[in-house]
Amino acid sequence: MVDEARVAELGQERLDWRFKAVPAGAWGLTVREYLASGPALDGLGTPLLTLDAGALAHNLRTMADWCTTAGVRLAPHGKTTMAPALWQAQLDAGAWGITLANLSQLRVARAFKVARVLIANALLDPAGLGWLAGELDADPGFSCLSWVDSQAAVALMDRALRAAGARRPVEVLVELGGPGGRTGVRDLATALAVARAVAAAPTLRLAGIGGYEGVLAHDAQADSLAAVTRYLERMAELYHRLRADGLLTGRAVLTAGGSAYFDQVAAVLGALPEAEVVLRSGAYLVHDDGFYRGISPLARGAGPVPLRSAMHGWARVISRPEPDLALLDGGKRDLPYDEGLPVPQLVRGRGPVAGTVTAVNDQHAFLRGAAVEVGEVVRLGLSHPCTAFDKWTLIPVLDDAGAAEPRVVDLVRTFF
Repeated sequence: MVDEARVAELGQERLDWRFKAVPAGAWGLTVREYLASGPALDGLGTPLLTLDAGALAHNLRTMADWCTTAGVRLAPHGKTTMAPALWQAQLDAGAWGITLANLSQLRVARAFKVARVLIANALLDPAGLGWLAGELDADPGFSCLSWVDSQAAVALMDRALRAAGARRPVEVLVELGGPGGRTGVRDLATALAVARAVAAAPTLRLAGIGGYEGVLAHDAQADSLAAVTRYLERMAELYHRLRADGLLTGRAVLTAGGSAYFDQVAAVLGALPEAEVVLRSGAYLVHDDGFYRGISPLARGAGPVPLRSAMHGWARVISRPEPDLALLDGGKRDLPYDEGLPVPQLVRGRGPVAGTVTAVNDQHAFLRGAAVEVGEVVRLGLSHPCTAFDKWTLIPVLDDAGAAEPRVVDLVRTFF
């Protein structure tokens, strides 16, 4: 489901100044040559984002097993990492496909010949639809599902695909939204009208229903979980209506589920007849020490073992201008901060450290209450992998981020 040879070619890319994680001493080497030299974490500069090989393997296996047990499919949201090598690992572990959000991300996927893509968004750009039509016509093994939430969107897609001379219909899902949410129809009557418009468009084929419950809740409180359940029950109601009206026949896709409420998706939608329930969890592979650690269903008893954070930040103390203040050399350009600030975990070579990061600027973090000295390197727990990967084009993978002397065992290439 992905061009493994093309992914393997990433190992032949030459390292140079473009990759801020790579030391100058490695410039000119290929990725494989660099890894063969047995590099250590101590040879890398700061600021730095790293991944943990053991945690990645644990999370990959844990989520794949959970989906198998629950009887649902998984199309991980690839926009989290935009890393074809990680997509390949997810597909090799049994993923149904890869989810993406827009045309530029889809082009990355097609460059690596990902065979099944779910676009969790409306794709209305005429030039982009023309390109997609060409991809579908040229590759019978390629499948792409997009979303629509209005009759106007259906008309725009149909017009663009007709103009492009599309021979294969584009599969679409009617998107159901919710009050105060993002896109998606707000009522079942509109959803049925959109579905009928799709059925009347020869360039489109209705393949099911899509939606995202994560915009309707942001924690695991009882009222939030109830709001998610109500939304999923509306998806189920729409599914039955489309079946009853003959607009959906045979096996159909029913997709929801980020990384926060996928257990509820499986519980509410999993028993629907002839439904291919597809989760789109993206953050599970990397997980975190912040938002997802607190909200993941596997941390709330929905599975036998929790996920583990596979990402860490590393930043050096570059100033102690006040008795209670240390400045680190990592900031907004290097580390995620939108779902919680980095949390100090340990000092390299010395052990656990207390303290609080109270603010971040573009290139600095303000660390207070920590017994650290100028020149020391602090490992940071991070929150929200979706806004961590986009800051790095090449991310070192460590054998064990908790070891006394971590070794670099891989480099993950991203394409944002």
